Amino acid sequence: MKFMLSFGGLTALAAAAPSSIRDIEPTKTKPLEKRATTLCGQWDSVETGGYTIYNNLWGKDSGSGSQCLTVDGISNSLLKWSTTWSWSGGETSVKSYPNAVLSATAARISTISSIPSKWQWAYTGSGVVANVAYDLFSNADCGTTPEFEIMIWLSAIGGAGPISATGSSIATVTIAGASWKLWKGTNSQMTVFSFVAESAQSNFSGDLNDFIKYLTQSQGYPGSQCLYSIGAGTEPFVGSNAQFTTTGYTVSLSAGSSGIDEGSSEDSGSGSQTTTTSAAQAQPTATGTNCAGIWGQCGGEGWTGATCCSQGTCTASNQWYSQCI
Repeated sequence: MKFMLSFGGLTALAAAAPSSIRDIEPTKTKPLEKRATTLCGQWDSVETGGYTIYNNLWGKDSGSGSQCLTVDGISNSLLKWSTTWSWSGGETSVKSYPNAVLSATAARISTISSIPSKWQWAYTGSGVVANVAYDLFSNADCGTTPEFEIMIWLSAIGGAGPISATGSSIATVTIAGASWKLWKGTNSQMTVFSFVAESAQSNFSGDLNDFIKYLTQSQGYPGSQCLYSIGAGTEPFVGSNAQFTTTGYTVSLSAGSSGIDEGSSEDSGSGSQTTTTSAAQAQPTATGTNCAGIWGQCGGEGWTGATCCSQGTCTASNQWYSQCI
């Protein structure tokens, strides 16, 4: 989730995680009440309807400013939430990634049949440089240390641009009725693919699996990878009095039974069984004697402890920290 301000850059941004993320006591996820909930803490999050929505100010130390998150809840099967922020300084550094993550069991790429999603959003503010993007993570073992990151930028605002190894896009594709430039680069141990819409998609409706299938068929992305996180949000660089509003969001994942994480209590059965995870039916991570307890750390870059949860679901807050919630 580190980006370059212009498409011509050749290296990822150097925005850093907190100096000792393991020393930070995690903030407990708060269940959403009927009325709207507003949170402003760096790692605050809200859980509602099968989603966890994170404030996630992971890059705040690269500049100065503030950000708050408001979650209105689920209406007509659509999640509604917004964030307000003002950030200055560190113009080439991402300050945060307020985003909604689907609670879902990890699934092998080769067994995923569909990831349908709808997202209606709007942005206002002064001097806004930001993106609006899905952020998907995968690895080989269904853990929480990412090997691949797949971003789908519905909009690049004010000159924001993705990671690139060459300074040029590697392909132009048409998916979900829109044209996208594909960029490729690396960030730490991850290979990063970024689809950037050539025009803003503020009322998006499509199957995210179509982007994944293109990568497996045309860009060497391994079908053996395990998709373990699907997020949707915005990454601000700089701007003032900005407000990003999601008026309606939904995503679900359908996969064959062999796509379920091997540690899951789901019966693997025959390859014909299909498991669908939507926001209304979040599935917990498998339990085990060596797994982290509720609110415990269960992953992140450099983490060497337990990577499963004895209670709750291991959910990535950012590249460096995952928590059992």
